[in-house]
Amino acid sequence: MYVQGGLSRMTSVSVVIPVYRSGSCLEELYRQLMPAMESICSQFEVIMVEDHGEDGSWELIKKLSNRDPRLRGIQLSRNYGQHNALLCGIRSARYDVVVTMDDDLQNPVSEISVLLDKLADGYDVVYGAPRQEQHGIFRNIASNITKMTLQGAMGVESARNVSAFRAFRTRLRDGFRYYRSPYVSIDVLLTWSTSSFTAVKVKHEARYAGQSNYSIKKLVSHAFNMMTGFSVFPLQIASMMGFAFTLFGLGVLAWVLGRYFITGTSIPGFPFLASIIAIFSGAQLFAMGIFGEYLARIHFRTMDRPPYVTAQSSENNEGIPQQPAADASDITNG
Repeated sequence: MYVQGGLSRMTSVSVVIPVYRSGSCLEELYRQLMPAMESICSQFEVIMVEDHGEDGSWELIKKLSNRDPRLRGIQLSRNYGQHNALLCGIRSARYDVVVTMDDDLQNPVSEISVLLDKLADGYDVVYGAPRQEQHGIFRNIASNITKMTLQGAMGVESARNVSAFRAFRTRLRDGFRYYRSPYVSIDVLLTWSTSSFTAVKVKHEARYAGQSNYSIKKLVSHAFNMMTGFSVFPLQIASMMGFAFTLFGLGVLAWVLGRYFITGTSIPGFPFLASIIAIFSGAQLFAMGIFGEYLARIHFRTMDRPPYVTAQSSENNEGIPQQPAADASDITNG
C-alpha cells in the first residue's frame, strides 16, 4: 500500500535479479541488499534467476537461500538472456511491487527507496536513470543506440531514460501473461499495460568485481531484436527507401528521355546503366531482408518456442513460474 508523497512500511516488494557469471558479486550483493530492504518495507523477497552461466553462481544462490528464506533462486535450463531471465523472475514475484536490478552492484541498493518513493506519487513504472554511467565509451555509444531504438518501440519519451534498474507495479504483468516469444524486451512489454512512465536520477557505481557480460555485440543484437520484434519501423524504412529510389529512377529516366528528345543525344556507356541497376537491386535486397526478419519471427512464433525453461528452484520446484499455454489467438496477435 502506497501513501501519496511517501512510502508506507506496508509496501511489499519483490526484487528480481538476473544472474549470469557473477559469483564474485553475489555474497556482497546479499550483504548490502537485505539490510537495505529491511529498512524500506515490512515484506519483501529477493528472486535471483541464474541464467545458466556455469560459473558456480547457482551453488552460491542455493547456499544463500538456505541461509535466508527471503531469498529464492531459479535456475534456467540454458542461457536465454537477461530479459528472458527477468521475465521468469517477474512471473514468479509474489508481492505488490517489482524492483529489477543488475547483479554487479552498479545499482546501489540505497537507491531502491528513491524508485519506490517516486512510484508512490502515482506512476506505474519508474526507471533509475544513471547520473553518469560507469561504462567505457563504446559501451555508452551502444547503450545510447539501444535507448533510441527502444524509444521508437515503446512510443514514450521516457524510453531515453530506461535502465535495468526499474520499479513497477506487479499487476502490470497481466498485460503480457501469455507472451511466449523467445524475443523479450521487458520495457516494451510494460507498455502493453500502462503509459504511466517516469524516471529519476540515481547513482551508478563501478562494477564491484569482474567484467560486464553485456558486450557491444549483444546490445546491438538486442536493439535489432526490439526493432523487428516489437515495431514496424524497419518496414517503414524499407517502404520509404523504395519510394525514394523509385522517385530517383523516374527522375533519371525523365532526364535521359528529355535530353534525347531535345538534343538528340543520350548518355552512353555501360557504367551508368550498371550503377542504376545496382542501386535498385540493392534497395530490393534490403527490403527483402527486412521482410525476411519478420517472417523468421512469425516462423518462431508458430513453433511455440518458449522464452525460457526452468531447470530447478531453491524451493524444490515451489514458486517456479509455469509457462502459460499459447493458443491460436496468441500466435496471431503476437
